[in-house]
Order: sequence, then C-alpha cells, then structure tokens
Amino acid sequence: MIVVYGIKEKLNPIKAQLSDVIQDCLQSVLGLPAGKRSHRFVPMEADDFYYPSDRSSAYTVIEINMMSGRQPETQKQLIKTLFQALDSQLSIAPIDIEIIIKEQAPHCWGFRGMTGDEAIDLTYKVDV
Repeated sequence: MIVVYGIKEKLNPIKAQLSDVIQDCLQSVLGLPAGKRSHRFVPMEADDFYYPSDRSSAYTVIEINMMSGRQPETQKQLIKTLFQALDSQLSIAPIDIEIIIKEQAPHCWGFRGMTGDEAIDLTYKVDV
C-alpha cells in the first residue's frame, strides 16, 4: 500500500499522473502486476503540513508499505527510480520528495481473508 501526502493545491491536480508514475516504477522494479494498485492520497491544508524550510510547497511524502523480503539493492533501486521518474515526468525535484519504505513481516498483513504468510497464490515475487 502506498500513502502519499502533500499540500492539496499541489497534490490534487497531479494525483492520477502521480499514481501512474508510482505504479510504473513498482511494476518495473518490483515486478508488481499492473492491476496491483493500492494508492491512498492525503491532500493536506498548508497549515497542517509542516516540511523542511529548504523545500518548496511541492514537497511530497511517499510511504511505501510492503511485506518484508525485498533485497536492500532492490529497495534502493525503487527509490532512485521514483526520484528520476517523478523529476522527469512530473517536474517534482528530488529535493521535494521524501520516500519511506516500511516493511512488515508477511504474517502482519491481512488480505482476502488470510495473512500474508498464508498466501500461496501471489502473482508476484516478494523476494526480489
């Protein structure tokens, strides 16, 4: 699951494009299927969203929640791919993007009536 935070005046106009860019990166780096999209956008009022003084109002936080198992090199590749794609496709400078990967053990995930460690029919690999 992806959660994206930003100032609503900046985030709302680009939500669909941003979702597409994120999904493309998840597909190319992690091998997620095209239909495996779980993105949540949290557009915030400017006075509720504090960010570093050397960032612009385009400052965007992307939290990537995933089951543990991906190699550090794969995670780093995802982060770098996102920085590059967001800069080239949406003109969001890397300084205005913060990416956090949060990993949880498969048994901490629940979907389709089971826990992640019980799922044997995933259409993608977690250990990449």
